[in-house]
Formats: sequence, C-alpha cells, structure tokens
Amino acid sequence: MRIAVLGGSGFLGAWISELALQIDGARVASLARDPARFPRPNAGERLERLEVDALAAGEVEQALAAWKPTHVVLCAALSRLADCRADPERAHRLNVDLPHRVALACRGRARLVFTSTDLVFGAQPPPAGGFDENATPAPISDYGRSKLGGESVLRVHARLDARFCVVRLPLLYGPSFGRGLGASDSLLEALARGETPLLFTDERRTPLDVRDAAAAVLELALSDAVGLLHVGGPLALDRYSLGMAVLIEHGFSAAEARAKLRAGLRRDAGSEDERPADVALNSARARALLRTRLRGPSEALADR
Repeated sequence: MRIAVLGGSGFLGAWISELALQIDGARVASLARDPARFPRPNAGERLERLEVDALAAGEVEQALAAWKPTHVVLCAALSRLADCRADPERAHRLNVDLPHRVALACRGRARLVFTSTDLVFGAQPPPAGGFDENATPAPISDYGRSKLGGESVLRVHARLDARFCVVRLPLLYGPSFGRGLGASDSLLEALARGETPLLFTDERRTPLDVRDAAAAVLELALSDAVGLLHVGGPLALDRYSLGMAVLIEHGFSAAEARAKLRAGLRRDAGSEDERPADVALNSARARALLRTRLRGPSEALADR
C-alpha cells in the first residue's frame, strides 16, 4: 500500500499522513511545496517528503508517476476566502485545474479522494437536519465556487474511473502540532498575541475535529466508497459558541472566555457577502458507513 497525500504539510494533510503511517506495512508520501513544514521530523523511513509545486507544469504528474501510489488523497487547495477573492485565477488553478491534473494522473492507476468544503452551499438556508448529498450547491464565495468546480471535474473523471470519491468537510478545529492552524489553535494563538478575536454569532457550520476528519478521509480512501460524501460534526454551532467551547476546555471560566472574545455579526467584518449564514452538513450517510466516530466539540476538545 502506497498512500500519497497532496498538501501533506497542511492542517488536514499532516494528520492524514500521520494516521497513514500507523497502517502496518504502508508507505506514505507527503507532497507539498515546502515539505519541511511537515510537523513530524522523525516520522521514520516509511514517510517520504516530496517537494512539489502544484502550480508548476508537470511537477505533480511526474512525482506521482515516479512514486506510483496505490491511493491518493488530494487536500491541497487555496482555502482562505480572502486569498481566493484577491486572486481568483490562482484559486481556479489550485482548486479546479489541479484536481483535473491529478485525476488524469490517477485514472486507472490509483484510487483518488478529493476533499471539498461545506462552503459549496450558502446562497440558500439548509433544510432541517442540514444539507445532505442530494442538496443543490449554491456557493457565494470565490472559494466555494472554485471548490465546486473541482467537484465537477471529479464527477466527469468518475465516469471513466468510478474509484474516485469526493468528501465535503466542514470547519475544522483541533491540534495542529503547535502551528496555530485551524479554528481552535489559531484562536489560542491570537489570544497569546494579546488580541481579542471577533467571532460571528450568525455563521453556523457543523465543525469537526481535524483528527476525526483525517481518520474518516483515510478510511474512505482505503474503502470502496464512491461518489460524494458529507463528513461533518454532529452539532451545528456558530463560530462564537465554538470559540467559547475551545476556551472553556482550555481552562478559562465562562466569564473569562467571554472577556477574551468579541461576539459580532458577519456584517461587522464586512464579510456577509462571502461568508454564509448557515452551511450545516447532514452526514448521516457517512456515519452509517464509517467506523470512525465523528465527535462533537465537548468530547473532541477534551481529548488532548
């Protein structure tokens, strides 16, 4: 078993690589523009760090052809809303063109799992229970539109290789190997810098611990599941409530946590045009398929 993780030095990719290394006999390659950012310097000889510029013509294809993976997880992306808005061409190249190139390289050779986002929704409120896989996407941000474009590319390729799978993920939080990434570690790092972060009370998602997300994506990569799956947390929470839960779990009293945060609306940050009010995912299908438990914040945050 040879598992290649594109974006392997990122928040999610590092955890997928970490968990893949625990599979007996598996070899793992972390492909990234800066492989030194992979947070496990002593990961062992079964991990290969491959330096790849996803925007350079042919580099990803050559790396995959040389390493010959049996399974590929594509979680490399331009994911910050502001970055995608500022440079939509780069967003298209990373979030649409790259999935097309990787799918071509994997067709008939490797199983491919592509990670997408709950932000392919947003223009319409979710039904009771959240958006399921049959819901019609309607993104409002350049990021959401580009990721939906990547999904469309994968659907076309899946007609020729049905082993391709798309996994939509929500807001991720949890440990980032001390790198200040994700919804919880970035919040704690902002507090350490003396900031008082603004968190929205009118933006609801179904947040999921990055370790559960990585375990679920890896489990799906090694399964025969195909098509589209939603893998979100069990609770729909606004960003402020998640931030409060993070601080309370890290030892703050409720009063102290409220003093450290600013509760506000999306319009307070001028972002209501690209940040949806509610993109809660319905992940019932994934929970029925997975052995991995998709935990809520109270349980996941207590797991250090």
